[in-house]
Amino acid sequence: MALSRLLPRLQSRPEPDPEPVEEKPVEAVEEPPRLQAVPEPVAPPNAESALMANVIALANQKGGVAKTTTTLNLGVAMRERGNRVLVIDLDPQGNLTMSQGMNPDAIERSMFDVLVHRVPISDVIKTVEVDIAVASIDLAGAELALSALIGRERALEKALVEVRDRYDYVLIDTPPSLGLLTINAFVAADGVIVPVQCEYLSLRGLVQLENTLAMVRENLNPRVHVQGIVPTMYDGRTLHAREAIEILEEHFGDLVYETRIRKTVRYAEAPVKGNSVLKYDPSGPAAQAYRDLAKEVLDGAKARDDA
Repeated sequence: MALSRLLPRLQSRPEPDPEPVEEKPVEAVEEPPRLQAVPEPVAPPNAESALMANVIALANQKGGVAKTTTTLNLGVAMRERGNRVLVIDLDPQGNLTMSQGMNPDAIERSMFDVLVHRVPISDVIKTVEVDIAVASIDLAGAELALSALIGRERALEKALVEVRDRYDYVLIDTPPSLGLLTINAFVAADGVIVPVQCEYLSLRGLVQLENTLAMVRENLNPRVHVQGIVPTMYDGRTLHAREAIEILEEHFGDLVYETRIRKTVRYAEAPVKGNSVLKYDPSGPAAQAYRDLAKEVLDGAKARDDA
């Protein structure tokens, strides 16, 4: 409906009749063809978030449960499947950095500078088997330095803004504690994968980890959740290991991945050469285990995106 029909007509003053004017025939002018407006493409729901990396923290406050081994080899296996992957070494021990043949003591800029001095994270990323944001021993002082800063729990989240659109997955190797560095990882993450050694003491730490996640969800990052649990250092010959798996599956159900990371010396030998186990022994069962795990993680992410 034309706008003029919606508005009241104004009464115009009567004007005197004009003198008759001889009308001349007007030549028809051909109108140029009008351009058809092309509709703008409609972006699918959550298009912006679909282009951003899925950030996964690998965490367990108990040490020696294969967090670093899992972070590196899962990242390399994801890259083998065509994904753009960044791994972040957030552990002051720098084991992830050393596992790719770099010396943490010789690194000039590291994740310490990113978190404390606001150095762009792209300045500390090195490209080896995957892109890795490196750590140095300076990271041991990060928690003390961060404690005096406002918004200290969001330092990593802010740093990742620069690069989240460059990767499909970001994997964060956390220290064996539930301190400020691990909290930073939880605040930045979409999900948490928990490597769990198949023994009783390692299982007990899951309760404390979930309590910490609940506090982070309530106050800082409502989307973070336990994405999956990876049984590591599994020895199927022992009754204790089999019972540990049963306890995990009884309490956590489908969160427990089907893949079992078994005990093998290959995981200890590969970092000596500065390689992942997928490069060190590409056709061995140790490498295949992480390829299987990568498939599970990626299939789970795809199922959530399609839901």
